[in-house]
This record gives sequence, C-alpha cells and structure tokens, in this order.
Amino acid sequence: MSQRLRVALLALAGVMLLPGAAAVIAGLPRFGATIAAYGERINAIVPEARHVANMVSAINFDLRGLDTLGEEFMLLAAITGTVVLLRGRRGEGSTERALRRPERAVIPRSEAVVLVCRIAGPLTALFGLYVVLHATVTPGGGFQGGVILASGTLLIYLGEGYAGWRDAVRSHWLDGLEGGGALLFTLCGLAPMLDGGAFMQNVLPFGTFRDLMSGGLMLVENLCVALAVAGGFTQLFLEFMEETREADEADEPGEESA
Repeated sequence: MSQRLRVALLALAGVMLLPGAAAVIAGLPRFGATIAAYGERINAIVPEARHVANMVSAINFDLRGLDTLGEEFMLLAAITGTVVLLRGRRGEGSTERALRRPERAVIPRSEAVVLVCRIAGPLTALFGLYVVLHATVTPGGGFQGGVILASGTLLIYLGEGYAGWRDAVRSHWLDGLEGGGALLFTLCGLAPMLDGGAFMQNVLPFGTFRDLMSGGLMLVENLCVALAVAGGFTQLFLEFMEETREADEADEPGEESA
C-alpha cells in the first residue's frame, strides 16, 4: 500500500468518525455541572458496601473489573507486539556498548546530573509504591503507580549511563512481572468460581473504611495491575534503549529474517 493511499484512508476514516465525535462532545455536561446520577449512586453505595474511599479504584477493580482485565490484556498485547517488532528487526542479543557516531562528540554526564538522579530515583520509586499501596484510600492505584515506578527506572539511564542501565534492568525479570501480573489478575477472577461464586467476586474481608488494607480482593487486583504496568512500560523503555546499542555482527539479522 502506497503512502498516498494510506493518507487517503486515514482522512476518510477521520471524516466518517467526525460526526460521531462531534455528537459526543456536544452531549457532554457543562463544566462545573452537577455530578451525574451514575456517579451519585456509586458515591452512595460503594463506601458502605466495599469500604473503600477511592471510587475510581472501586470501579476499576470491582464494579467493572472484567473490563479492566480486558484492558490489561490489551496493554500486554500492545507491548508484546512492540517487542516482537523491534527484536525482529535488530536481533535478540544484547550488549552494554552504546552506539557511537564518529562525527558526534560524547559529552560526559556532569556530577550534578548523576547526584540528582541517584537522589530522585529512590524517591520516585517510593512515591510510586505509595500511589500503588493507597489505591483504595486516596487517588491513585496500580496503573498510575506502575507508570511512576517504570518512569523511575529511566533515572538509572540518565544517572549511570547505558552500561548501568543494562546491568540493573533485565528483560526476563520484566517478562515475569508483566506476564505474571496479568496471570494473577486473571486468577483473581477465576478463584472465586472454585468456591461457587461469580467471576471476580470478592472473597476476602473488606477491612475498615479508609484503612490501607481495605477493599478485599481489590487490593490483590490492584497489585497485579501495578506489577504488569511497571514491568510492561519498563520493557518498552528497555527495547527503545536497545535500539541505541552497538549490535554484534553475529546478532544482526540476516537477509532472510529481514
């Protein structure tokens, strides 16, 4: 397919979707309008029924937990596709040698950058853990906290360089985090069915309202999402960093694989 045809199809799709998007935007409530009836109903029921103060987590991991499971596997599929695409083009091997271009001078990192990264890295990780652990109490959760944790790993690259990054971040660990988190999330849905319950039905004590351990099964599901998101996004960062490495001759894909 030529580039001109792809652009034409994109423009056609945009024109077809534009009326629907305009209708949805026009139907949105005015800024500052009263909360919708659905939101009011959730605010009235969830604190007493599920003992959680964060309504977003209650929706994600309880009221529409099946949808969240689907979104988790969408993320897993997207990251898997990216990894397959990038590794298929450059090969499977890895090296700690970053690519160097003779015409471009390599500017060493300043001591200030190294110091800031070494301080900010642990603080970023702690903040990510805080966001994950307080999913049922304050705004946040596994998705947000997982992204923060993954972003914190980039400070290793900025502060320690490519070799330090490759020494600290291992691909098979990230595969385990991402796939294991998605698998455990699925088991959270299947486990209640072994006892005659519904899919993803809560089978754990709800705890005390506004307590860190409140929410029952939502706590486990939130942790699963945090593991999968942190592992998945860090895997993406790793693959993008690998694109800057100096490939070995034996690692370069041949003409048939290319």
